[in-house]
Amino acid sequence: MSLGVQELVQDALRRVDTISVETAKAEMDAGTASLVVDVREPNEFDQGHLPGAINIPRGLLELRADAASPVAHPRLTESQEARIVVYCLKAPGARCVLAAETLGRMGYSNVVAMQDGLEGWRAAAGGG
Repeated sequence: MSLGVQELVQDALRRVDTISVETAKAEMDAGTASLVVDVREPNEFDQGHLPGAINIPRGLLELRADAASPVAHPRLTESQEARIVVYCLKAPGARCVLAAETLGRMGYSNVVAMQDGLEGWRAAAGGG
């Protein structure tokens, strides 16, 4: 039996913790979110992103998250226990849910996917 994207995302959601935009903002403001990762493409990131976020496109995540990789991202691989908030554009955010699941499988133990993505962040801030 083959699975489509919707089924993959629904399956991943059983294993991925999600947080609201409001909780993500509170964690960022309090400094309890160690890292915010935008898994959209660089051109999307350049058009706007969360404050302090780093850009690691979903397609490069495994390479950037593996400390043994020659292209590992030092801020991401610094600690597998750090609180990491992952987001993309929308809810349910296939890219961020699948990215959060992948990071968990790679040993990152404190990863959450932000519900509603950048669109929800902008809406909550009144930026539509």
